[in-house]
Amino acid sequence: MIRTVVDGNDNLGARNKRTAIEILKEGLRSADPYYSTLNALNKESKYIEDFDRLVIIGFGKASFKMALACEKFFGNAIYAGAIMIPRNFIQKGHLRRIEVLEGTHPIPSKLNVRSSERILSLVKGLNEKDLVICLISGGGSALFSLPKEGIGLRDKQKVTKLLLDAGVNIQELNCVRKHISAVKGGQLAKKIYPARTMSFIISDVVGDDLSAIASGPTSPDPSTFNDALYILKRHSLLKRVPRSVIKHLRLGLEGKVQETPKPGDVVFERVKNVIVANNLSALSSMANKALSLKIKPLVLTSYLEGEAREVGKVIGSIAKQIVYRSLPLKPPCAVFFGGETTVTVTGFGKGGRNQELALSCAISVRGLTKVTFASIGSDGVDGNSGAAGAVVDGTTIDRALGKGLDPFRFLEDNDTNTFFSKLGGCLIQTGPTGTNVSDLAVLLISP
Repeated sequence: MIRTVVDGNDNLGARNKRTAIEILKEGLRSADPYYSTLNALNKESKYIEDFDRLVIIGFGKASFKMALACEKFFGNAIYAGAIMIPRNFIQKGHLRRIEVLEGTHPIPSKLNVRSSERILSLVKGLNEKDLVICLISGGGSALFSLPKEGIGLRDKQKVTKLLLDAGVNIQELNCVRKHISAVKGGQLAKKIYPARTMSFIISDVVGDDLSAIASGPTSPDPSTFNDALYILKRHSLLKRVPRSVIKHLRLGLEGKVQETPKPGDVVFERVKNVIVANNLSALSSMANKALSLKIKPLVLTSYLEGEAREVGKVIGSIAKQIVYRSLPLKPPCAVFFGGETTVTVTGFGKGGRNQELALSCAISVRGLTKVTFASIGSDGVDGNSGAAGAVVDGTTIDRALGKGLDPFRFLEDNDTNTFFSKLGGCLIQTGPTGTNVSDLAVLLISP
């Protein structure tokens, strides 16, 4: 599942890197969408046993495996179904009753619009005796995309790219997306009503905010048009986004365009949302793996946020506290972090938030040979690179300088993938994992 170039030597650094990788593998195993969904279906069996027609829909990086679990559980009882996954997202297995559609990610295209319209066609005309099971996972917000009337696809694409390049967090990104979309922010639930909706959700959002996961298509939306405009203003984007978007948001602010469904709306009396896997459950499995290796574990946070290079310094400071003061743990120990940092893109290089986080941490722990740090995107994709993340230690920076590589220059140019490629022995490759529970990181310290 995880591939990286760690040398076969039996020295401390190589052993620690291999241990960090083994611990990360356990986190990915625990977030497997097939078994997580199957377990949830069994737990919720009483709620989902009474229906006339059963329709399965889904969107996101984990929706294929989640759909396999639904076919295993329901078999021929499925009336119709369709899921959307990223284009060229290779999956093992075969769906017999659920159609597989594709879309582009993270920037939506005409393909996404066509696939979204196909999904909506399956829930049109259902009645109160019917049941729709919605499979939601990371990537769903970009995939399930249908712009509001008056906003062109190119305009929506431009807004998404501007927000991503500005380094907004997932909550900010999704707030704007909801208010220029016809399906996000509870609007899918409104289209399904009066049929019942049962959403099984794999969370890729810090804190498991249902309204933020895939932009909350079956959840009440507490955000407003005013919030969306404020986000654009705060990131100095008001004059850069297309006029159609600004016009739509201002019409919403004036009450001339209907707001997204809010808490208390009657449609949500027919909706049940269930989280089947999240970041904390993956971190807990990683901690148990460490314990089995006689390494003291500490799950420090599943709420990791902030600029990646700044967060890397903080993680480095925690490593120093453990090395020099044996606080909050005495080595051998492992500290676990989960969440999603951001990168404000100012350079022209290739990389991602996990690689920036790792390089920044490596700079901070330079010379601390007993410190190892690894961080990955659980979906197997980190930024615009082909890697999932990176593993570093206290020798990484000196090795780089010995090869004539300036880590600070690569970091400033957002070119961490090139840095690690030239250095060797650091990049973590997984390929598409078929799941997404945000980022997983481990700080490992030897005695």
